[in-house]
Amino acid sequence: MSRNLLLISTSTTHGTGYLEHAAEEVRALLEGKKNLLFIPYARPGGISHSDYTATVREAFAKWDINVTGVHASDDPVKAVHEAEAVFIGGGNTFVLLRNLYANKLVAPLQQRVLKGMPYMGTSAGTNVAGKTIGTTNDMPIVHVKTFDALQLVPFNINPHYQDPVEHSTHMGETRETRIAEFHHHNRQPVVGLREGSMLRVQGDHITLKGPLTARIFLQGEKPMEFAPGDDINFLLEAY
Repeated sequence: MSRNLLLISTSTTHGTGYLEHAAEEVRALLEGKKNLLFIPYARPGGISHSDYTATVREAFAKWDINVTGVHASDDPVKAVHEAEAVFIGGGNTFVLLRNLYANKLVAPLQQRVLKGMPYMGTSAGTNVAGKTIGTTNDMPIVHVKTFDALQLVPFNINPHYQDPVEHSTHMGETRETRIAEFHHHNRQPVVGLREGSMLRVQGDHITLKGPLTARIFLQGEKPMEFAPGDDINFLLEAY
């Protein structure tokens, strides 16, 4: 399997511009590429596909990479088949997945990415790279026929993972509690990906990038912390 993925928790961290915190990894992923197909279906805040694509185009211009939005193509499936690389941005995961199925892009994306086409996701775009979208933080504002995602990796991801705030008086559920609920009904591991963190997947090797640890949840076991550089290849052998 020739996977070449960069799965980023968020597109913007505090005090940085769009994708600035991940610039080194983005350049490494897209080395030698001149054109990028952007899939803007997640529409953060309801932004239009064209406006979302313009934001991404501006960010990648400084790396001399031309960005085209898939929405501008008369044949989105053909656009995916001809793409040099694909980027799926953040927003609402349910809206994104519904549109991927509606435009018949799930199978073409799987075929191209698993044969080596570079794939980059942020937030919702990272969610859909996993086995299902069952660990998204988003509201289900539209109906989806299935939670099954692109399954580029055999585990789930929880982008924007947040730890409980010490001494907080908030009595609601923590993110860890919700993931534990998920594991009452689902077996696959879940990676809690904190802001500024990302996963680099090359073939059958996976690396945690960024300044922070990731919290990994396995069904029936206590959560574990892994630092950048730790061996987390077991995630690619998940059920």
